[in-house]
Amino acid sequence: MHVAIIAITANGARIGGTLQHGIPESRLFVIEKHATGDAHPFSTGVQPLVDRLWSDYGGFVFIMAAGIVVRTIAPLLQAKDRDPAVVVLDDAGRFAVSLLSGHIGGANGLAKHCAELIGSIPVITTATDANDLPSFDMLAQANGWLIEDLSRVKMLNALLLEGKEIAVVDCRDAVRKYCAGKGVLSFHDDLARAMESGASGQLVVSNRILPRQHGADRTLVLRPVNLCLGIGCNRGTSAEEIESVVRENLERLSLSIRSVKCIATARAKEDEAGLLEFGRSSGISMLFYESDLLNGVEVPSPPSAHAFAAIGARGVAEPAALLASQGGRLLLKKVKDGNVTLAIAEMDV
Repeated sequence: MHVAIIAITANGARIGGTLQHGIPESRLFVIEKHATGDAHPFSTGVQPLVDRLWSDYGGFVFIMAAGIVVRTIAPLLQAKDRDPAVVVLDDAGRFAVSLLSGHIGGANGLAKHCAELIGSIPVITTATDANDLPSFDMLAQANGWLIEDLSRVKMLNALLLEGKEIAVVDCRDAVRKYCAGKGVLSFHDDLARAMESGASGQLVVSNRILPRQHGADRTLVLRPVNLCLGIGCNRGTSAEEIESVVRENLERLSLSIRSVKCIATARAKEDEAGLLEFGRSSGISMLFYESDLLNGVEVPSPPSAHAFAAIGARGVAEPAALLASQGGRLLLKKVKDGNVTLAIAEMDV
């Protein structure tokens, strides 16, 4: 996380210097008359400085009165899942207050780290932390999962605080390990059993699209990002055709596109305009593999004479998907649809 540390007094500048040396990827901004050493001086006032920096940093540490900070950041706030972490320290360095984006943004952790560096008291006010309970947004963050509907985090966290039962479906048991016995949780093999349990809410960890059911508004879905698309295509294939084939097959398998981690293909496709456009428009990263690497992967489908003649690879979709999944398993063997060849592998994480 890139962190901007901002101080407006001489003592704040000294505290900021200590924090800068202890927080990787941080930069210290100090009002001009107190700036020394590696501090970046500013003379325009706090509001113009923060307006300029807001979109470039994942975290802010303000060493000043909380009221100044609240008035400064208020016009810049967007949403819980987009705002940066904001921590406020008093000028004497006695308290490090997690002010904004405590969970998803990481302000709680940043406040604790600041407190450790200068020997102050971290002030964490999020309810789950105050009651020594896990929170489901932090659970998602810790495991690199996406939250399907952020509004349901608040509901499930509230049920946790109220001591209500939450039915969990998680085939890899990461929720049980993370929660470590805290909260009233019951664990089930599938959604049907979870819904029949009589629990007040459900937590489902899955890359699958869930069927519509009664009580869905009390179901929080966390998406592991663990699907790898292996894609081969003829030269000049459009992004629209590639997207159509991908979405059709994901839907057929009831797999969520939000769980797609990457697109994997042959090095020869590095300049394939349609494939690159599909990756950009979908926000999915791309991996490219040399033909000798593709040829070294054992796959279920017979070799492709067309692919071998074109790029020297006996196949693209299946071996690329398996390479990207780092030892995972194929959920979809190679399918050919028009100009597109697709395989899907799931990472074993």
